[in-house]
Order: sequence, then structure tokens, then C-alpha cells
Amino acid sequence: MIDDLYSARLLKLAANMPRAGRLPAPQGTAEKVAKLCGSRVVVDVAVEDDRVVDFAQDVKACALGQAAAAVLGAHVVGARLPEIEMARDAFRAMLKEGAPAPEGRFSDLAMLAPVKDYPARHASTLLAFEATVDAVRQAMERTSRAGAA
Repeated sequence: MIDDLYSARLLKLAANMPRAGRLPAPQGTAEKVAKLCGSRVVVDVAVEDDRVVDFAQDVKACALGQAAAAVLGAHVVGARLPEIEMARDAFRAMLKEGAPAPEGRFSDLAMLAPVKDYPARHASTLLAFEATVDAVRQAMERTSRAGAA
């Protein structure tokens, strides 16, 4: 059963994290920590209009959290907040309820479907998406306030 969780594809993805690091001047930054295991993700974003135009992530998490962050990092540039929120919500439902995987640019999250059988891993697996939603909201608030000034 655990071999289903840590497939070769998942481990390869986790080992090759796209957009790892930090942005020099982010418009939004969010940090999320999984209390149970201590996994931590810090996300930096830059937005233009309502799209992510730059993204970086500092991920200190298990292979499952790293794999989810890798899918996010590979596909988030160009995404709008509602699309990221829908992917996060579908991903959460996939893990917690066995719902279908997210569709569209984040469909590679389907490889993490076996995580649903390990509730203690859900929080760390969702961290990068949770942090990204918060960082994009923050960036959009900052840019809308700057535009109003």
C-alpha cells in the first residue's frame, strides 16, 4: 500500500522542484506549516492584473508535499486566483472525500490520489496550494491599493 503512495514518478517530481527559492521583491508572501509533521512552505508571488506572473517557493516538506508543490510550481505562472482556488478545493476534496482530481493545468495532482488513505498526510500535501492562495490574495490587495492611490 505504501508503495502506491511513493511511486517513482512522484519521487522524481519531488526531487525536481520547479521554481524553488524566493523572489527578490514579491508582491505577496505566505507561509504555511503543517502542525502534525512540521512541514513548511513559503510562497512568493508577483501578479499582473489578476494573473500570477512570477512565483517561487521554499519547501521543507515530505515527498508528498514536495510533489504537490512541484506540480504547482510547474503550472502556476499564468493562472488566476479563481483557478488556483478551484484546484486547491478539488485537490482537498480528492484527498478527503475521494473526489476526482483537479482538471486543467493542475491535473497532475491525480498522482497524489493514494494520499486519501493517509489522513495524517493531507495537511502537508495541501500546504503549497494553501500558501499560494494566500500569497496571491495578498498581492492582489497590494496592487489594488497601489492602483487606487
